Amino acid sequence: MSDTNDTSTVLLAELTRLADAIERLAGPAPATNDWTAADCFVWSPERAYLQPVPKPNRVALTLIRGVDHVRDILHDNTERFADGYPANNVLLWGARGMGKSSLVKAVHADLLQAGHDTLKLIEVHREDIASLPKLMDVLKAAPYRIILFCDDLSFDHDDTAYKSLKAALDGGIEGRPDNVLFYATSNRRHLLPRHMMENEQSTAINPSEAVEEKVSLSDRFGLWLGFHQCNQDDYLSMIDGYAEHFALSLDRDAMHREALTWATTRGARSGRVAWQYIQDLAGRERVRLNKE
Repeated sequence: MSDTNDTSTVLLAELTRLADAIERLAGPAPATNDWTAADCFVWSPERAYLQPVPKPNRVALTLIRGVDHVRDILHDNTERFADGYPANNVLLWGARGMGKSSLVKAVHADLLQAGHDTLKLIEVHREDIASLPKLMDVLKAAPYRIILFCDDLSFDHDDTAYKSLKAALDGGIEGRPDNVLFYATSNRRHLLPRHMMENEQSTAINPSEAVEEKVSLSDRFGLWLGFHQCNQDDYLSMIDGYAEHFALSLDRDAMHREALTWATTRGARSGRVAWQYIQDLAGRERVRLNKE
């Protein structure tokens, strides 16, 4: 009897060990997504999980200056989508620091405040683009209107993740879910460096077709919104808007002189440079900044 018991114990231990090994190979079980936990999420493909972001890093829409035309287009497109009407995927491209990603987050927040509480914003990291088909499976049954947002999107040589993005934008045979839009920001209008496209053309049997597939990626975005370096008046308007919003006390002329010197030392005028100067000024005046 004791030999039988010993054999049973050994077999049970071995089965337990094998079960544990299989579980480790299978990876973590998918987490349960709670749509009510937040209005903004970050996609975690390993667990097929939407990580809630209770306090997103964003600025008020009224603080984004110098991009009024594209701001209005993006706001209108997003509002139509939130209301259940047709809308386009959007590529925001152009100069660094001009508020592309800030504008996406600010428009989302503005529409939430206007009562569009079924509108969710999900950030997809650049390195997770290949997991978009898995994410679409999660989103298609969601009872919400969803904007997928990828910041600083671009593709390098031998990068095939763009194929997943093309499938997500076009939807393939199943079609992109009606409750999902894709917004992306990039410094490149075609999402590829020029030298990469030229290299593809020079080594191809048919140069015109060599880059057609990759260049056509940006064509999947119905709206292209261009952001350009701001002029001095727009830059100072940003400074004035921030200063008024945060009740900074420095004399306006003195503040302008400081802000222009600040921009000169950085070799550029942009919304980001304006914000960096305001942070410095607020620190000197011991003022706390609440961006919303």
